[in-house]
Amino acid sequence: MCFVRSRQADQPHLCAKMLLFLHPRNRYTTDKSSTHLPQMRAAVRIGKGEFHMARVYNFSAGPSMLPEKVLRLAQAELLEYGDSGQSVMEMSHRSKWFDAIITETEASLRRVMNIPDNYKVGFFQGGATQQFAMVPLNFMTTGKADYIVTGNFSNLAAKEAAKFGEANIVASSKDKNFTYIPDVNAIAYDKDASYIHICQNNTIFGTQYVEVPQVEGIPLVADMSSMILSKPVDVSKYGCIYFGVQKNVAPAGMAIAIIRDDLLGKSAKGIPAEKIPTMMNYTTLLDKDSMYNTPPCWCIYMTGLVLKYLENDIGGLANMQKINEAKAKVLYDYLDGQEFFTNPVEHRYRSTMNVTFTSPNPDMDKKFCAEAAEAGFVNLKGHRLVGGMRASIYNAMPAEGVDKLVDFMEKFRKENA
Repeated sequence: MCFVRSRQADQPHLCAKMLLFLHPRNRYTTDKSSTHLPQMRAAVRIGKGEFHMARVYNFSAGPSMLPEKVLRLAQAELLEYGDSGQSVMEMSHRSKWFDAIITETEASLRRVMNIPDNYKVGFFQGGATQQFAMVPLNFMTTGKADYIVTGNFSNLAAKEAAKFGEANIVASSKDKNFTYIPDVNAIAYDKDASYIHICQNNTIFGTQYVEVPQVEGIPLVADMSSMILSKPVDVSKYGCIYFGVQKNVAPAGMAIAIIRDDLLGKSAKGIPAEKIPTMMNYTTLLDKDSMYNTPPCWCIYMTGLVLKYLENDIGGLANMQKINEAKAKVLYDYLDGQEFFTNPVEHRYRSTMNVTFTSPNPDMDKKFCAEAAEAGFVNLKGHRLVGGMRASIYNAMPAEGVDKLVDFMEKFRKENA
């Protein structure tokens, strides 16, 4: 405790410094003994104001893990950001401090992704699901758009677009339960399509594109929510990239869109631009630099911290890609090397971010998830549309988390085969 002088005596009070654990040491553990299980759920005092922080391996598809270094920095700045005397969660979005935060966050994203100058960057509320409607409202100028349906979210995007015009499903992998990606070079695209829409990584089914459609005169729009910042992307191939941040970037509550200049200032056929609801109009929001109203300030701040981490600690997206591919290889090599667990996705299209697998039967899947959670591997249950298990191994998942998951899977296999 800290003490303050009063007329009567020194009075104890909780000061800001006491809210920050001294040198927190995160302790990932798979020890199932009773002495370790409580530590996976609480801060444990070990003396002299120092705490062990015991953290589980979180394989959630989103919201998901954030880099520990980023969390510690956010913790250190929680009560006072810089010399502002206030938290980022409290400060005005019109303040000089937040203006610097949002400006630097956009600049960092442009550097990390190498975004060309003829693209705008916007920070939006509503998540990627709101983008399903914003895209056709702003871009479906011919009244038509082509959609490639490779999973749940691309299907939802197509259904939303159909409210504003013709959403033509020009290809789908539904015939094999979304376990592959259609050949993008063998698709008959509509020459009158305003754009081609894809979901580049499929969180639920565990697939990813290995090449993307490139049709002259028709811009490509991509939902990159579950693969953004996991590897370099040639932004110039796209008319619009959008993504929810809660999987690989920041806490839930925001979407980011990267839009080529020439696509702005337009609207869906039959809907005048001035009739688009203000908060759904890309041009209006981007003209105000994402500050038309109060933006998702905390998410923008956290995005900035993650981008600095990727840039300065990881060394950029090429290095991040190497780390991610190495992690995925460990898990896929194990799945291919035994017969108890299986992955249904065609090898060529296996996702680096979301690895799906099943055990011999649903009851065994349930048992696996329960025992995995007890051992410190949480959120492995597959999506309700697929069942089985799913390990989301985004940027923040340490390599040791994947290694230890594989060790646990092998132990479980031996005990239950």
